[in-house]
Amino acid sequence: MRITACLKQASAVALTVLLLACTSTTKPGVVGITRQQFLMVPAATVEKMALVSYAQQNQKAREDGKLVTSGAEYERLDRIAMRLRQQVGIFREDTRAWHWQLTLIDAPVINATCAPGGKITFYTGIIHKLALTDDEIAMVMGHEIAHALREHGRERISQAYAQNIITGVALATTNNSQQQIALANQFARYLYTLPNSRQNESEADAVGLELAARAGYNPSSAIGLWKKMAAESGDKSPPQFLSTHPAHETRIDDISALLPKVMPLYQAAPKPEPAAGETSNQPQSQPQPQPPAPKRKSV
Repeated sequence: MRITACLKQASAVALTVLLLACTSTTKPGVVGITRQQFLMVPAATVEKMALVSYAQQNQKAREDGKLVTSGAEYERLDRIAMRLRQQVGIFREDTRAWHWQLTLIDAPVINATCAPGGKITFYTGIIHKLALTDDEIAMVMGHEIAHALREHGRERISQAYAQNIITGVALATTNNSQQQIALANQFARYLYTLPNSRQNESEADAVGLELAARAGYNPSSAIGLWKKMAAESGDKSPPQFLSTHPAHETRIDDISALLPKVMPLYQAAPKPEPAAGETSNQPQSQPQPQPPAPKRKSV
């Protein structure tokens, strides 16, 4: 009897933990993302470990002479990031208080990320090789910010922790830097390396599209962006961005289906100035036809 009672109590505790761990990290927005997520590992732990990885990444880039901290290209990204950050409260009010940071690394890599806590990284390769417009940069950046808002990395880490694939999560509270680096390296695999699920990708596409539209960037440019990604992939190994963000034949169709929801937001939003030398992707008003000039009478 005591064994049965203990089992029942243990099951009740496990169910309570499971229910407490299931939540939705964001408000739905007009794109309507409401999926409940399994978030067993505390957000503070994931953000702390992400910050350790982010600092390591930046230190290496600095040592290699690849860290870009000023100049026209950095300022261009910073302007876009600032406009997108102003919209994050639509989905999560608490993320306005994140210590947002931007890193630009001069490397021929087609990749970009946003770590938990708002740590954005872009590589010059994705801008140059794909000849990205401001609108297209906003689509990439919005997509990555959406992963952070939805805490997809924390979700994957929680799943791995529940399966005992990741251990020693309590080490995040230690002051031992080597132990923290070891744990951060475990976390990094789930934050950056392993492919996201199709479900997570669809959510990031949708939330990122709305963020960019509200920030005044044309959401229809996402279609051109993903066509560029597919063309760059070709018969070769996919770019790093696509290897961790798998492209599917339905992606453009899904984005197209969302455009009627987000285009009104874009049309109502203040528009940014285009980058120097760039033609704006914003729809231009068509000139009105002029009536023919009256013929002069001969005298």
